[in-house]
Amino acid sequence: MSDIYPPQPLPLIEMKGITKKFSGVAANNSIDFAIYAGDVHALLGENGAGKTTLMNILYGLYRADSGEILVRGERVTIRSPKDAIALKIAMVHQHFQLVPTLTVAENVGLGLKAKREPLLNLDSVVKRMNELAKDYGLPVNPDAMVAQLSVGERQRVEIIKALYRVPDTLILDEPTSVLTPQEVEGLFHFMRLMAGEGRAVVVITHKLPEVMAVSGRVTVLRHGEVVARLMTRDTNPDELAEKMVGREIPHMEGILEGKPSENAALEIRQVSALNDKGVLALDNMSFSLRAGEILGLAGVAGNGQAELAEILTGMRKVISGNVFVQGSDVTNASPREMIKHSIGQIPEDRMGSGLVLDMSIAENLVLEVRTQPRFERRYLLDNEQVHQNARHLVEEYSISCGGVDAPARTLSGGNMQKLILAKVLSRNPKVLIAAQPTSGLDVGATEFITEKLIEQRRLGVGILLISSDLNEIMSMSDRIACIFDGKIMGIVPAATAELKEIGLMMGGIAKN
Repeated sequence: MSDIYPPQPLPLIEMKGITKKFSGVAANNSIDFAIYAGDVHALLGENGAGKTTLMNILYGLYRADSGEILVRGERVTIRSPKDAIALKIAMVHQHFQLVPTLTVAENVGLGLKAKREPLLNLDSVVKRMNELAKDYGLPVNPDAMVAQLSVGERQRVEIIKALYRVPDTLILDEPTSVLTPQEVEGLFHFMRLMAGEGRAVVVITHKLPEVMAVSGRVTVLRHGEVVARLMTRDTNPDELAEKMVGREIPHMEGILEGKPSENAALEIRQVSALNDKGVLALDNMSFSLRAGEILGLAGVAGNGQAELAEILTGMRKVISGNVFVQGSDVTNASPREMIKHSIGQIPEDRMGSGLVLDMSIAENLVLEVRTQPRFERRYLLDNEQVHQNARHLVEEYSISCGGVDAPARTLSGGNMQKLILAKVLSRNPKVLIAAQPTSGLDVGATEFITEKLIEQRRLGVGILLISSDLNEIMSMSDRIACIFDGKIMGIVPAATAELKEIGLMMGGIAKN
């Protein structure tokens, strides 16, 4: 393990020998972790490396099996978040902990003592909130209902709620996963302000650009153990990526070779559709996707991406407009008909929509092609052909499993995604809807999925890449379409796209 921190004064917080096991598997294995005042500390690692578990222990959501925690040199016991807050430790979780039916001020005041208990003194809460918003550049409307706020606004509420408790240490878990570029820069500014006041910020992340942009030091976890402690100024993204996965990661520059066809693989013409609540989710949307092109759809989650993917796979009806695949009108076609028209899907919810978890790997692999003659024998599945197909695809897609008869639910997230990819690509689609294809995956699985998508592009498949990872959108796309409130705000070539321009369109400012 690398350990090159320079000598420091007494840490604000020390975690020593922290071990935590779940079902006998060590999520954290004898971890030492120190947090210093005046610093932004990045806790880096792949998904499942143990980052969030370690910080959940510090915040009192988990109890360590062994090890100790010291705050300002004194050993402490943290049994709950209440204990952590009393020690001036606060945490903003990746999945927000707000009550949608309450106002912003009511959410911030929840759990606070008040002179008129059980009633909150909302006037004093609002006054202090406004002071914090001004001091840290976090504008919020105290009277707004949380349910009406954007994702970025909800994050600001969570941070204000944490700051209201006056923490010395603030933990942010994957804080930029749902923000526009402008909101990300505002968040970085806030972190720097906190560090400048002599407080500490811990950022849990697996995004290397964030680490390099805002942190002063980095601790890298792999398989529940510390593998590196580095000053950010002394490292680089390549070294950090190698530390995360334990091997060199090839560069992805110049991965798009050749030009897309001029022929449209998919056309959306003035499509409008409702969401599950009967509210307009897509508003007169139009765009085209060329054969051999990756069109990245950039936008904050909840702006119509999910409904669009459902329309293109036959799971949702449009109320107006038309959808064309290779010139054929497939508007409101069924999922079976969409498959016949060579549309494939990598769904956002791989467990709920992509696979039948209780079916075997072999059975999942023929779900969309089982009517082909080679898989049938007298109207029944030909098990020999099904298994032969599965063994071939498991090898081709490097799916780690306990055999092709193992239930799909026994696979890891990365191997589930490979299974979905094998199932879809084995039937040679002409249009591929890839929704969050690398979400939650580690660097190795992400690299594999990316290579397969690029390979499909070379084969002439038109790919609609729906992703909340703007780095993924920028690096993999031929063109980028930005969606806001169910509308396309603009489409730009990826090669000349500017981050600021993309961010403005994601925030609702249409391209001139």
